[in-house]
Amino acid sequence: MQYRRLGASGLQLSALSFGAWVTFGNRIGRGEARELLACAYDHGINFFDNAEGYADGEAERVMGDALADLRLPRDAWCVSSKVFFGAAKGPRPTQKGLSRKHVRDACHDALRRLRVDYLDLYFCHRPDPDTPIEETVWAMDTLIRQGKVLYWGTSEWPAAAIREAHKVARAHHLHPPTMEQPQYNLLHRERVELEYAPLYAEYGMGTTIWSPLASGLLTGKYNEGMPPDARLGEERYGWLRRWVIGDAQERRLERARRFTELAAELGVAPAPLAIAWCLRNPHVSTVLLGATRVEQLQQNLEALALVDRFEEAVWRRIEAATA
Repeated sequence: MQYRRLGASGLQLSALSFGAWVTFGNRIGRGEARELLACAYDHGINFFDNAEGYADGEAERVMGDALADLRLPRDAWCVSSKVFFGAAKGPRPTQKGLSRKHVRDACHDALRRLRVDYLDLYFCHRPDPDTPIEETVWAMDTLIRQGKVLYWGTSEWPAAAIREAHKVARAHHLHPPTMEQPQYNLLHRERVELEYAPLYAEYGMGTTIWSPLASGLLTGKYNEGMPPDARLGEERYGWLRRWVIGDAQERRLERARRFTELAAELGVAPAPLAIAWCLRNPHVSTVLLGATRVEQLQQNLEALALVDRFEEAVWRRIEAATA
């Protein structure tokens, strides 16, 4: 495993990490989660990602139980949560958003579900138009000073809002956001590479990127249609299917097919190749993996060996194929 600093902080995260989105609490129970987390840890992964909104909080309960079962030394791994969407079905106004009240309550609930004394990373899962950024920055700073959170950050925030958070923190001597968690893959590059470009040097921001495989599109799984066991084929994930496949103008499926054809030509599996491409970006602190089977996770871990395997010309061909 390789380890990278989380932006300008001193925290060393594994270059590949493991997340619970749309798997834990939905498709994966405690036993399967324990096997996946054990495999990840045995291969050097030290960051496990979660959120209050994943399976309405059940993802955190499953992960917390599995980590407790494994009895891993707490100082050897990091865990995160995210606040915004709420963990309750049909949340009431104070059960969602980024108000001081919900940020505090959600943190305490995440600690309880994950069965830990503190969160290593705590993300504002989306910007909240109904809460002043200043209020959220103060709330996060309070949690850090209380020892309940070590580093706080944002997820899918516009660069302007991140700048405002830093401005507030600097003016009041508060802890600023350390990291951002954006989507990043061969089909979705603009925000990480363009919009956030000035933030890396100016504020030392790190990124914990998600969806390196574009929710499975870059694996070739959907090249010939919708497999019967596919997550995107489930009725409850209709919103995800529309988002992943995109509209006709984006030609996402066509671009994914070109990528998988090139991977076959290179003699490698498309999934680890797509992940390796993400790892080549020096502003990526860690790439979040998702898996429902140990074999799937083990294949994704092969990405580490592919980063330096190909010449620059090959990576340019990969980018041209998915442009």
